[in-house]
Amino acid sequence: MAAVTFRDETATGRELDAFSVAGLPATMTVRELIRLRVREEVARHNARPARRFNGLVRPDDAETELNGYRLREARPIDWERQADIAERAFLANGFFVLVGDRQAEDLDEIVDLGGDPDLVFVKLVPLVGG
Repeated sequence: MAAVTFRDETATGRELDAFSVAGLPATMTVRELIRLRVREEVARHNARPARRFNGLVRPDDAETELNGYRLREARPIDWERQADIAERAFLANGFFVLVGDRQAEDLDEIVDLGGDPDLVFVKLVPLVGG
């Protein structure tokens, strides 16, 4: 069984957060990996709901803060809704995923997890006025 490390980095390469998940099949699609990542981060939040959510994409009715999102009230989050938002964000270039030293281009691209790779997620920030 394979393991993967999900890591968030800035566009300049500074690491923001990382966590690993073990017991995965030998290959998964980028879509499956994004959904797995979102499910794991939402499960961690839902175990101890708070007004702050540190995740890949912004939950409904949340405000963007530095390195996270502020919820109006501490509440559980629906992981499937978050995963759907994350898929749309990937397709709209809201973030990109690096698998090893290359950028994943497609949600249905198959990723070999045999070498226990790091998946780097880089959120793209829209330019002001652009």
